[in-house]
Amino acid sequence: MEQTDEATRRQRRGRRTARPRRRVSVVGVIGEIFLTAGVVLLLFVSWQMWFGDMIIGSQKQAEANALAQQWEAQAAESPPAPDATIEPEPAEPVAPVEPAAVPVMSEPDPGAEFGIMYVPRFGPDWRFTIANGTGKKSILDAGYVGHYEGSAMPGADGNMAVAAHRWTSGAPFDPVDKLVVGDAIVVQTQDGWYTYRFRNVEYVQDTAIEVLNPVPQQVDVAANGKYLTLTSCAPKLNMLERIISYALFEEFTPTSAGPPASLSEGGAA
Repeated sequence: MEQTDEATRRQRRGRRTARPRRRVSVVGVIGEIFLTAGVVLLLFVSWQMWFGDMIIGSQKQAEANALAQQWEAQAAESPPAPDATIEPEPAEPVAPVEPAAVPVMSEPDPGAEFGIMYVPRFGPDWRFTIANGTGKKSILDAGYVGHYEGSAMPGADGNMAVAAHRWTSGAPFDPVDKLVVGDAIVVQTQDGWYTYRFRNVEYVQDTAIEVLNPVPQQVDVAANGKYLTLTSCAPKLNMLERIISYALFEEFTPTSAGPPASLSEGGAA
């Protein structure tokens, strides 16, 4: 009898000390499944976008390279200069001729491809075609560097303003925050290469349209130099702020002279 009572007491103590089992809820299981699926989907989309940017970027760089080769081939086919060994006939003395002005092309139609941008800091293969306009679907989402219509053309007095994505569509301006003062930013057209030098960067709201003025950030001031302004989102995917990179014109190299030394400068973003 005593043994039976002792066993009963042990059973009661066991019931008091035993932890209740956690009941599995159907709602909880479904919630965990959705949470796991969401994380996997987010990782997959991020990978897809990164991989897609790499593919599109390579494609756009190949297209820019083909356009550059086309221009160089056309320049090579142009009529050769007169033979310098042939003694020219005496001519009347003329006044000294000043160095040729930097050629400036007329602004093309919207959507037209007219230039190629190189930034050695971003790597030897970094090059993207410049198209006229900044339409999201037709220009920026297509992987171009977009030229703000009405802004200066390469080599012209005033402000050549351009824009490009930092995320998706090849992400041309992804490494724009890696620029260092003095870095070359080269714009090639059919006439030749225009070398600009990076000077400074600033972060502004998306409403700060003054960065596109003939003299950036100056209101009602006439153009007093040759500027290049790069605009993009900062940070990435933020549509309310912009990173603005400014550069000043340094020199023009005609196509016939071959690529400028600025294109072979080192540096890696």
